[in-house]
Amino acid sequence: MDPRRPDPDELLRQVQEEEARTRRAKLKIFFGAAPGVGKTFAMLTEAQERRREGQDVVVGVVETHGREETSALLEGMEVLPRRELPYSGLFLPEFDLDGALKRRPALILMDELAHTNVKGSRHDKRWQDVMELLDAGMDVHTTLNVQHLESLRDVVAQITGVVVRENVPDTILERADEVELVDLPPDDLLVRLKEGKVYLPDQARHAKDRFFRKGNLLALRELALRHTAESVDAQMRRYMASEGIRKTWAAGDRLLVCIGPEALSDRLIRGTRRLASALGARWTALYMETPRHVRYSEEDRARVEAHLRLAEKLGGETVVIEGGGHPSEDLLAYARSRNITKLVVGKPSRPRWMDLLMGSPVDDLIRASGDIDVYVITGESGQDAAPPSLARRFTSPLRNYLLSALAIALASVAARLIFHRAELADIVMVYILGIVLVSTRFGRGPSLLASLLSVAAFDFFFIPPYLTFAVGDLRHIGTFGVMLLVGLVIGNLTERIRAQARLARSREQRTRALYQLGQALAQAGGSTAMVSSAIQNIATQLQSHAVVLLPDGSGRLQSPDHHLAFPLNEQERGVAQWVFDHGEPAGLGTLTLPGARATYLPLKGTARVIGVLGVLPDRAAQWEEADKRQLLEAFANQTALALERALLAEQSAADRRRADEERLRNALLSSVSHDLRTPLGVITGAVSMALDTPSLSEAGRRELLQSAQEESQRLHRLVSNLLDITRLEAGSLELRKDWTPLEEVVGSALNRQELAAGAGRVRVQIPPDLPLVPMDGVLMEQVLLNLLDNALKYSPPGSPVDVKAWAGPRSLTLSVTDHGAGIAEGEAERIFEKLARGKESGGRPGAGLGLAICRGIVTAHGGRIQAANHPQGGAQFMVTLPLGDPPPDLPPENP
Repeated sequence: MDPRRPDPDELLRQVQEEEARTRRAKLKIFFGAAPGVGKTFAMLTEAQERRREGQDVVVGVVETHGREETSALLEGMEVLPRRELPYSGLFLPEFDLDGALKRRPALILMDELAHTNVKGSRHDKRWQDVMELLDAGMDVHTTLNVQHLESLRDVVAQITGVVVRENVPDTILERADEVELVDLPPDDLLVRLKEGKVYLPDQARHAKDRFFRKGNLLALRELALRHTAESVDAQMRRYMASEGIRKTWAAGDRLLVCIGPEALSDRLIRGTRRLASALGARWTALYMETPRHVRYSEEDRARVEAHLRLAEKLGGETVVIEGGGHPSEDLLAYARSRNITKLVVGKPSRPRWMDLLMGSPVDDLIRASGDIDVYVITGESGQDAAPPSLARRFTSPLRNYLLSALAIALASVAARLIFHRAELADIVMVYILGIVLVSTRFGRGPSLLASLLSVAAFDFFFIPPYLTFAVGDLRHIGTFGVMLLVGLVIGNLTERIRAQARLARSREQRTRALYQLGQALAQAGGSTAMVSSAIQNIATQLQSHAVVLLPDGSGRLQSPDHHLAFPLNEQERGVAQWVFDHGEPAGLGTLTLPGARATYLPLKGTARVIGVLGVLPDRAAQWEEADKRQLLEAFANQTALALERALLAEQSAADRRRADEERLRNALLSSVSHDLRTPLGVITGAVSMALDTPSLSEAGRRELLQSAQEESQRLHRLVSNLLDITRLEAGSLELRKDWTPLEEVVGSALNRQELAAGAGRVRVQIPPDLPLVPMDGVLMEQVLLNLLDNALKYSPPGSPVDVKAWAGPRSLTLSVTDHGAGIAEGEAERIFEKLARGKESGGRPGAGLGLAICRGIVTAHGGRIQAANHPQGGAQFMVTLPLGDPPPDLPPENP
């Protein structure tokens, strides 16, 4: 494929990203170095302009901090009312997210993006509110100080001595469609602070002594300027990609140095660091994995890893890419994709004749670099790099060389057998076939030996004078040269193919390992299962022991005992805690706390570090290999993302449960307050009239007392249902099963005082030979009582209610059928939910708890309860209970 031709898949991806960016709501961040630089003022000024242009602008949250000029800009703007949330005995105003979603303005202003919401809000942080507003399609303008960026937390603490607790993920800044820097020189900001335009006088004096020192403000200003420049640079790169601009725009210098196992790389890295420092530019150290990588010795691979660590130590970014084609083309393709302006390479160290014969990679790079500057340097003075050893190229064992000689001997025998019937060209083909076989089996060194032996044998056995190395006809010299050259070319090409095959196998193993881990994580249900799957896969693929440590509520790392693949003493736990707190790798094979027994990597989610992966290798030397460390980092990243999704899903489910519980609690209180008030009012009125009316007849007094009794029974049922549903919700329901006849449960329910008025309408049909049932008789009596009470209420007055029972091979079924209006379509399951109500025949709704209690009790018995419409009309409720094993035989009675 022509390298200048755009990749269709890349173009499609860019088009899709641009379309998604166009459709999504816009986020603009007014970015500053410190409080008081004028971010809120700038945001309100632009909002007023947009409002005058006719745009629907609403103030969600704006904190004026008593600044009169800022408060003046709020005049004429719609401000959303805030929610009052309880906190430590007070009620604090907080942003009303639901109100904003209901109002849905075109643009909403959200001041102080890093703000922590009051406990009880939907989200813990305001930036989460902003993300939900953006997802709902509303544009958002917000303000942010540089010290609140998550990645700068440690840097800001080092500069100012203040640990900033309210942080915003860097991804929010990357998500912003526009970042506007609001800048103010430190001297001017200190004047504003002194005049009381930033904080109140007492707060201002305290802030000036600690945070608002000129040195701090200068450092924070530099950080804000740098991050704004990075944001603009990202926008420029997106524009270049969308417009198909492939050449480099030198808007800011970026250096790329190419390294390898050679000792020269060490000096190249240091020289690039000095050059980048002089230019004030960022720089990257790149190592390209070519087919030659699989032939490197352990020493070479350790040297590559050491060079990458050196680059990290000196502040550079390290990248390892896979090279499949021409190295210079792969290198330049990566450089253009990252908008690199300057390439740094080392001077060629091999002889000039090799460049003339095989080409110079440096010359190829310079000729194809286009707009990218190429620096060819030697680095700092010191010990010269050792020249490449020929031993690295010929590492085959002695056995392969002996087999190579044997193969040429067999080719000579075969050629001798056909010598008198074939041409010399055929003899040459026999030897070339032998060279090909040796090349495919034994490598470059044996192939070179086979080529030399083939020429010698061809001269000795088949060129007159025979059995000597003398050449009678000088024309055969050319044949020897061509034969040797063909053998060398075939050997080199075959060795290259073998190296590429080895590299392909290595990449395939890496890809398969990542696929297996991803598949295992996808199949695991919940965070606990994901941790187990990750530990098992990492331990298998890397021949090591692994452990995943997750934080508790206080941020201290914890791990269940069954997840500990190797013991963690206090020192190891301290290293892991440091990794979690700082978000950087540490331990074995790193530059931080290298004395630890294991290597610890942070499990970084999209917003924070969610845990730590610890790996104890069976042999420490394997961490010296760059590909092993790459695979470990890929495992850690994949595990972190999957684990974060699982934790977020669990948190979301818990939030939904809490919201449902809160909704049910509120609905229950609302319902119960009415249901309690009604019978209490009737009881109070009846008793008061009976006491306060001396002239009331005995029959009237009895009627009032009977009415009070009925309402007290109704009140008793309601309170009992409340207690039962509370026990079910708390999981504290205890079953006291015993072998109980169903007739006894039905009889007890019918004799309950609550059913006294309607017991005569109940028709019971229970066979006398029903088996005993293992159940809690008291609770099942409550189930039947609720079902009968429900049937009597929802059927016409005077109509019968049928109770039937029958036994099957493994279960017993109890049926309660009324003759009312039946169950509405689609309500057969909903009526068993808490607070689900229907309309009674008398027009008085129930509390909606009885059937929910029935289902809870029946389910606790291992049975099931169903509702359906009876074919002859009315509703039918069926309770099915398992019979279990036969009851024990009763001992015979003594005569």
